Amino acid sequence: MLTRLSIRDIVLIEKLDIEFAPGLSVLTGETGAGKSILLDSLSLALGARGDASLVRHGAPQGQVTAVFDVPGNHPARDILNQNAIEDDGDIILRRVQAADGRTRVFINDQPASVGLMRSIGHALVEIHGQHDERALVDASAHREVLDVFGGHASAVRETAEAWRGWRSTEQELARHKACVEAAAREADYLRAAVAELVQLDPQPGEEDELARLRTDMMRAEKIATEIRDAEDVLSGPSSPLPQLASLLRRLQRKSAEAPGLLDEVVTSLDEAMLSLDAAQSAVSTALRETEYDPRRLEQAEERLFALRAAGRKHNVQVDDLARLRDSMAADLSDLDAGEERLAGLEQQAVQARVLYDQSAAHLSELRYAAARGLCAAVMAELPELKLERAEFIVELASEVDNRMEEGIDQVEFWVRTNPGTRPGPMMKVASGGELSRFLLALKVALADRGSAPTLVFDEIDTGVGGAVADAIGQRLARLAQRVQVLSVTHAPQVAARAFTHFLISKSGSADRVATGIEAMNLEARQEEIARMLAGATITDEARAAAERLLRENTVPAA
Repeated sequence: MLTRLSIRDIVLIEKLDIEFAPGLSVLTGETGAGKSILLDSLSLALGARGDASLVRHGAPQGQVTAVFDVPGNHPARDILNQNAIEDDGDIILRRVQAADGRTRVFINDQPASVGLMRSIGHALVEIHGQHDERALVDASAHREVLDVFGGHASAVRETAEAWRGWRSTEQELARHKACVEAAAREADYLRAAVAELVQLDPQPGEEDELARLRTDMMRAEKIATEIRDAEDVLSGPSSPLPQLASLLRRLQRKSAEAPGLLDEVVTSLDEAMLSLDAAQSAVSTALRETEYDPRRLEQAEERLFALRAAGRKHNVQVDDLARLRDSMAADLSDLDAGEERLAGLEQQAVQARVLYDQSAAHLSELRYAAARGLCAAVMAELPELKLERAEFIVELASEVDNRMEEGIDQVEFWVRTNPGTRPGPMMKVASGGELSRFLLALKVALADRGSAPTLVFDEIDTGVGGAVADAIGQRLARLAQRVQVLSVTHAPQVAARAFTHFLISKSGSADRVATGIEAMNLEARQEEIARMLAGATITDEARAAAERLLRENTVPAA
């Protein structure tokens, strides 16, 4: 609950410190005293939009601090923990609004964002007025309100999980389907390319080996011509060997006739014959080694050119052709496997959608049952609020093909203010006073169903009096037995039921006015309620009526 509100330099408030108690607290005062400023200040500490115009004239900045005492398991503490905000006691929301328009936010004395402050503020306080956008008139919140009333937290969670599971499967299916379709468009090319490379069967290092072989054979072809010429000289018809052999034999015969004269000649000729014979043998060997099959050269060239053509075609090095072939083959395998996985994902998506549809249908059944219960609970409150001829309707529309994380239902609170009239959205059909009473009836029906620990009602009794105002007071007091209730009111019947009664007033000179607030004792309360009953001139009858109201309705101290 809200335990303390401190305001500094906000509009007409110069310095204000208010201590709040449990139960029902009312704030009264003459028109223009500053009641709305007090609520604007509280809203600022709850994350409402800041504005430089809120800063008191002449002050550099304004500041509002709201202190809350809530249980350890309250959702607001979960928000603090999720955002690494220290949480070891009271929750303190502090907003600093500068005169130049800048604003700063502190949560438990740690700098924070306005969005985080707003999230925590919504968990701690609900402000209800005739046209407050954060109240139950916000149609986007009606489905959640119905779920809170029906206690559907588990079913809502299961439906949301089923929706996320289905959407995740659908997204994975869409991604995989796009990949398969892209691969399928290349499948014909891949199959042709793989078949071509499989037939070619490129081997690592094969290009260098073929190039070397081709070079060697082409070089051998050129050398072989010269070797054949040498063979013709040494072994052909014009070979000198036969003549030299004949000459050597003649000289050997004559050397005996002239001892020592021809020995050197014979020896040299003999050595020459031996050298020529060796050369002839070497030439024959060399010729045999240079011999090659022209077809082999042709095959090597064809193979080399085919490899290089494939490399150019696929824009890779020849040595990378084998890896490319394997990669393309793997892509084809992935395509085949992908088509199998696509079928599996399609089946998973169908199963996930069926699971969601079942969960959403169950939640929808629960909502229809809760809608009947909420209508009955609100309708039970309307007669005493002088809306006995009105009707509260939970307009619930379900569309099975409109799958949302929240289910398949659209929920909006409608009303019919008079028999025979057309029902419509509560915010559009009900007048200001009627809307306030519908909201109060709703809050009474929802009081023990997850309400914020502090409820603020801003002049919801405007335009009513007598028995209706008394009925409003009864319901506010009933709500205050479960949660803290703050009510800005002009109705003495409401004020008389308060546990704490604050008087808001203005004081100061003509050129400098300040708003103040004080908690009144019983005597002061009686005088204020008499003023509310009588107006400007307080009569003895008004004082007596005020005393009677307080005697009948004052909540005793605990």
